[in-house]
Amino acid sequence: MKIKEIIDALEIFAPLPLQDGFDNAGLQVGLTDVEATGALLCLDVTEEVVEEAINQGFNLIISHHPLMFRGYKSITGKDYTERCIMTAIKNEIAIYSMHTNLDNAPNGVNYKIAEKIGLKNVTVLDPKEYMQQEDGCKNDTGDRKMPEWLTAGAGAIGELEEPMTETEFLKHVKKTFETGCVKHTKLTGRLITKVAICGGAGAFLMEKAVKQHADAFVTGEIKYHDYFYYEDKILAAEIGHYESEQYTKEIIQDLLNRKFPSLRTELTRINTNPIKYL
Repeated sequence: MKIKEIIDALEIFAPLPLQDGFDNAGLQVGLTDVEATGALLCLDVTEEVVEEAINQGFNLIISHHPLMFRGYKSITGKDYTERCIMTAIKNEIAIYSMHTNLDNAPNGVNYKIAEKIGLKNVTVLDPKEYMQQEDGCKNDTGDRKMPEWLTAGAGAIGELEEPMTETEFLKHVKKTFETGCVKHTKLTGRLITKVAICGGAGAFLMEKAVKQHADAFVTGEIKYHDYFYYEDKILAAEIGHYESEQYTKEIIQDLLNRKFPSLRTELTRINTNPIKYL
């Protein structure tokens, strides 16, 4: 199949209009009217990831975080982003990113986090409806269908199978996401049953979580002063941006394996987390 066919499938699952205004999801580098030799899936595009794609013989990299957020007036190799661009073009590798459109998509990033934690009855934390774009009006078999309103949005909320103490829950999250540190608000002795989540920098949803009576809120980044404001309202747990979104690659791989069984896909072996723990 051609790379553009793969991109069509990705955008049916997570339409680009779902991305937030600041974002730059979509095609970052390369041509799409060529046969795909394989897809390397990653959270971040780094020079090591591009070299990995070259060594694997793949001409497509699909990332969660976009390689480029800003415009460039020159490409001279002065930073890792420009070097990635140059190396990808030289080796005829296309780079495609699914960022906040995948965060906001039904069964997207936050549903994967909920699955890993073991939540049931999962719904969108901050829902919004959107009209499916005409170009993406295809069903799972690729046939055309009429536009329709779909429910998407930020974050997710669900319930644990069995209540946990705060300490049990924090240890469960720490083990599940293999994080070197879990920062959290003070313990109050509450039992944790209802859990709200948002991958990445999701502290903007904490008020929504409180209003929906969540016992705990798990995200990748929380601002310092939020710990003061929310300390008695909810157990807030900060597990790291990379750690919270690391399983995003599995969403993309599962989708591609269903749509294109003959396509070679690999999860990157590179840990691209720039934050280290002593």
